[in-house]
Amino acid sequence: MGSQPTDTKRRYEYELGHTDRELRRLATQAALVEPFTRSYLQRAGVSQGMRVLDVGSGAGDVAFLAADLVGPAGEVVGTDRSPTAVVAATARAKEHLLSNVGFVEGDPAKLTFDVPFDAIVGRYVLMFSPDPVEMLRGMTRHLRPGGVIVFHEVDWTGAGSFPPAPTYDRCFRYIVETFHKVGTNPYMGLRLHAAFIEAGLPAPTMAVSALAGGGSDGLSGIDLISDLAVTMAPVMEQTGVINALDLQPESLQERIREEATTNGSVVVGRYEVGAWARLTGSSPARQ
Repeated sequence: MGSQPTDTKRRYEYELGHTDRELRRLATQAALVEPFTRSYLQRAGVSQGMRVLDVGSGAGDVAFLAADLVGPAGEVVGTDRSPTAVVAATARAKEHLLSNVGFVEGDPAKLTFDVPFDAIVGRYVLMFSPDPVEMLRGMTRHLRPGGVIVFHEVDWTGAGSFPPAPTYDRCFRYIVETFHKVGTNPYMGLRLHAAFIEAGLPAPTMAVSALAGGGSDGLSGIDLISDLAVTMAPVMEQTGVINALDLQPESLQERIREEATTNGSVVVGRYEVGAWARLTGSSPARQ
């Protein structure tokens, strides 16, 4: 397993930003990992009629997925600290005529709500928190007794290519090194079990999935990692991980595909880790 970052102080609020390009990248990512998230939410018990809090909504994809699971009788409240993300997600909800989804700006651990939630969900959120345990504690106070909490986080332990596609392997090493330098935990997925317990939650049920495929696959983990690397390239340069000539972003995806095809490589993405638990009695924040 990869080592944990030794410096957890965040140097960037969110190193991926909230530009139009990043919101498009999130849409591609959502299409690739939606089946994993849907499975985790369903296995956790997110279902018709529930009131759900979505943490770190971004463009709103997890909130929309939750809205589909809870149906018109349910409700989803999405939160994000970025006003740009909240505006974009709200516009998408209106575009798709989703009347049971709303978005608010703010830190969910500090916001107040009049009615508790049946479920709290989040995807790729805790990895960016300087204190994920405290974040879990803060959010759990919004959960009713008997409610469920579900998080989907990544873990780069398993990423690789077999036989090697060197450009792909360099990309994920650049990403992991940059995450370490800015205080993001690229191994949050397998840290979820300990984080739940330290936050006073029951030990979670967990599952691991991963994208895998060859160079000729249409939409695959190659798209995901190349898009992410291009998005992170400016921060990679600022932190000294690469110089301007290392990545060649305009041809990155094509070069990875060519290498994987030529070498007959199977490209395996990062682990997509789900963890979920159901509260018994009162929440830790109320004890």
